[in-house]
This record gives sequence, structure tokens and C-alpha cells, in this order.
Amino acid sequence: MPQQTTAPRVLVSDALSETAVQIFRDRGIEVDYMPDLGKDKEKLAEIIGGYDGLAIRSATKVTEKLLDGAARLKVVARAGIGVDNVDIPAASRKGVIVMNTPFGNSVTTAEHAIALMFAVARQLPEASVSTHAGKWEKNRFMGVELFNKTLGLIGAGNIGSIVADRALGLRMKIVAYDPFLSEERAEKIGVTKVELDELLRRADFISLHVPLTDKTRNILSAENLAKTKPGVRIVNAARGGLIDEEALAAALKSGHVAGAALDVFATEPATESPLFNLPNVVVTPHLGASTTEAQENVALQVAEQMADYLLTGAVQNALNMPSVTAEEAAVMGPWIKLAAHLGAFVGQTTEEPIKAINILYDGVAAGMNLNALNAAVIAGVMKAANPDVNMVSAPVVARERGIQIATTTQDKAGVYDGYIKVTMVSGDRERAIAGTVFSDHKPRFIQIRGINVDAEIGNHMMYTRNRDVPGVIGTLGVTLGGMGVNMANFTLGRVEGGGDAIAITYLDEPLREDVRQALLATGKFEQVRALHFEV
Repeated sequence: MPQQTTAPRVLVSDALSETAVQIFRDRGIEVDYMPDLGKDKEKLAEIIGGYDGLAIRSATKVTEKLLDGAARLKVVARAGIGVDNVDIPAASRKGVIVMNTPFGNSVTTAEHAIALMFAVARQLPEASVSTHAGKWEKNRFMGVELFNKTLGLIGAGNIGSIVADRALGLRMKIVAYDPFLSEERAEKIGVTKVELDELLRRADFISLHVPLTDKTRNILSAENLAKTKPGVRIVNAARGGLIDEEALAAALKSGHVAGAALDVFATEPATESPLFNLPNVVVTPHLGASTTEAQENVALQVAEQMADYLLTGAVQNALNMPSVTAEEAAVMGPWIKLAAHLGAFVGQTTEEPIKAINILYDGVAAGMNLNALNAAVIAGVMKAANPDVNMVSAPVVARERGIQIATTTQDKAGVYDGYIKVTMVSGDRERAIAGTVFSDHKPRFIQIRGINVDAEIGNHMMYTRNRDVPGVIGTLGVTLGGMGVNMANFTLGRVEGGGDAIAITYLDEPLREDVRQALLATGKFEQVRALHFEV
């Protein structure tokens, strides 16, 4: 809990509603409302040292340089979900909590997707322009009904499930592709879970509701667009970069895609695009969150969160701090990192739908704040598919996906004072990994797939599986060395001679795809994966 001898001071450097500003005042917090200050970096840097909290939207850039001059600053809170304008690692190093409001825009964004669907189905923008011009082109604008059409949702999380609910009210049939969606959750929200290829084949309308990651970038590529049903209409109110815009333009010109409606673009502000000025293409300037209600909701939420933290120490929606007390934090910090790393490992080693996450706490770990440790594990797992999640939102996302979380504790049962073991159930398979914290306060992996190891954890790592036969280590070293990849550390383990073997390699840089393919081409490795950990 923050120690405060005088009233906390908060600076609001971007536009926020007066109601939100009044929340600070009503709770005894001094607040300076300067909505244009975020655009003046020099002035902001000059005065930031006098504040305990900073409330922002997107205009204010919270850089390492700004944080260096913010001696009193305890919390930065973003009214909205995106925190690209905040240097989170620098804030963490300075002990500054970074919060956001991840769920305040959900209904508004979902409604915008539905609005875009109507607009492209009935060619409303073009019809409006034509009628304003004094024309009466009734026969030109022949639309289609949404009733009884199949809507394909790519992503069925918080926003996608709201879109599904509204579409069901329009009597649409819904299929959904989401690796984290369980059959039980799909049934509950009224959608049919399918693989991506089936969705592309069946959908009359496709609406995207996934974050932009390496796995989802250009998920509607030229190849996938060619698999879609002729006459499909596509809506994107999620993230730019999910659609290959050049390929979509070509599909629209050929007539294979009948229409498209986009609120987001690969490059924003979008001043030019191959999709501009094409017939039956509806475009809006990233308006998904732009309603009075949504802006008010996130503003009020951010004010309440900041006030709660500054006055009571309660932490909500923090991206870089678990919900733990000051006393717990001193002991749990390394264990929370370990929990996140264990989750990140299993999350990055599967593309199958996750059914359950089982967490075992042994020895000293069993006596800690398990809610925080559970949240760290779940966030680690979910970040592989959704980098926007944090320790607060990840359990909510997991619950929405119908993922079962089970926690078990036991007394010290081995050579370590304590350890954490995470087992992920996906399909008919289980993946397990265990780790501990050594006396140097550094997390280590100690067991993977039942094979004992002692692996230091770094930012960039490579995981390999192979049969335990001669020449594997030599092949690994020769291939990496020949392609200019340096190993910082190397750990291997096996079940028995000639049986399953694994290796964890700590690299100086991210594993390149050409290097991964070269290792697989040697025939020595059954699996080669690039892993990333936030150490």
C-alpha cells in the first residue's frame, strides 16, 4: 500500500471527462486537469516530478526519459486498452504500476462491427452519397439480408461473444474459429466451433475479433481469401494487419469478395490504401471505441482504479504488477516471474484448444498467495495468443473460453524447498513443466515432459525434442554456429539412453525461422520451437 503523508496528486494530461476528474476530488486526491499537456513533451517532463499518478489516453507518451524525472510517480493509468505509448519495462524498473481498462470498450466495438456488417450488406454509405447528390438510384443498390446468413467469427472472446449475441438476435447462424474456445463455451454462447478452413468455406459474412500477433497477422491472406465462399463480405473492427489489404483489394476487384467494411488498417492514420474508393467498401477511421458511453466508461474506470491504488493500495488491471500486498511482494516476486515463465512455456508450445490448466504448488510455494501465482501462470499461457492480457484480465479470458483451472498444494516432496508444476490439457494431450526459484532468486526450469533439467531462463530461447542418439548435440552446435547464432547457455535431458530427449538453449537473439528450418532439415530433431520470455 502506498505510504502517503499528504494528499496524493494526480495529473491528467489527456482529455478525460469532468465526471472522472471529479472522482479524484471527491476522494480527497489533488488533481490537475491539463488535457493538452500530453502533446507538449518538454512541459510534461518539467512538471511530472510533482505527481503521484498520471492519467492518460493515447496522446501522452510515457517514455523512459519522462519516467527518469518522475521521482514521486507511483502509477500510470491508461483510459483504454492500448498501452503502446507507455514504456512498460522502464516503468517496471522505476517501480511505477501501469494500468489500463481492458473491458470498457467491448460493447461499443461489438456494436460497430454489427453496424459495419449492415452497412456493407445494404451498401448504405454509397446509397447515401448518391441520394445526397440528387440521384434516385433505387435499382443500383441491391443488398442482401443478414437473416439466415452464416456469420463466421474469427475470435470468440469478450468482443466476439457480444457480436455473436447480437447476431443471434438477427437470426444469423454462427460458426467460430478460436483455438482457446472450448466446446462447452461455444455451446453456451450459441456458436458452432470450427476450424479456420471450414469457417472460410461456410461463412457468408466474416468478422474478425482477435489481437494482432505473429500467429494472426494476415490471417486473411491471399491464400485464405481464396478459400472463402464466393460472394463473402468481410468486416474488421479489431486490428489492422489481420487482413492482407492488397489481397483483399484484388479479391474485391475480381468479385470473389462481394464487399468489405474496415475500421482498422495496417498503417494508421490511413491516408491511402488499396481499398480506398473501391465499390462496396466501407471504411471508418478507427471508430470502434468512439462512443460517448465508452469514453465515459473507461474514464470513470481509470479514475476509480487510480484512486483505489493511491489511497488503499488495491491494484486492478495492472499490466506489470500482481495483486499482492507489500509484505508478500518481497518474497513472491521471483515466484511470480517463475509462474509466468511456466505458463508462457506451455502457451507457446501448443496451437490446440486448451481444455484445462492444472497447477501444483509444492513446499514453500504452497504457502504463498496462490491467486497471484495462478494469475501469473494463466497470463503466461494466454499471452501466446493474446498479448493484451494481463494478470487481472487473463483469468477472465480463460473463464470466457471455458478453460478449467485446478490448483493443488502439497507439503515438500522432493529435493527442492518448493516448486511449481503446470500441466496443460489440450485435446487428448497433456504438457507439463515444473520450475523453482534458487537461492540467487532466479527462476529455473527443473522438469519438462517428465525429464529433469536445470535450465536458466532468458529472453530468447529454443526448445528441441529428439531421440537420444549420437550426433545430436554436434549437429545443433554446427548448425547454429554456421548460421551465426550464438548460444548463451545450453541444457539437455533425457528419459533413458536411446529414448526421448530434450534441450533448452538460451540464445543471444530470437531464433530465426531459417535457422529453425535448417535444424529440422537435418532430420535429427522431432520439434524445434522459438520461445520468448519476459525476464
